Amino acid sequence: MVTSTATATEFQNNFGKYLNLVMNGQEVVVTKNGREVGRFIPRAAAVSYLTDSLTGILKEDYDLDEAKSERLKEKYETID
Repeated sequence: MVTSTATATEFQNNFGKYLNLVMNGQEVVVTKNGREVGRFIPRAAAVSYLTDSLTGILKEDYDLDEAKSERLKEKYETID
């Protein structure tokens, strides 16, 4: 993946330019005072990163929608 670097001010002033870079598969590292403060990455890369970070954590077949529904039900279920 190609990576570009921009200061926070440059990123703010040229957002459209950096948005196009990301839409074309590039990653943009944003810096402030010479230190990295964030990254602007394509959605596919973000999903891949999250999926890769969960590798080995989820056991057996895991239905994300079902798990989400169960968690929401537990969280918002009222006690009478």
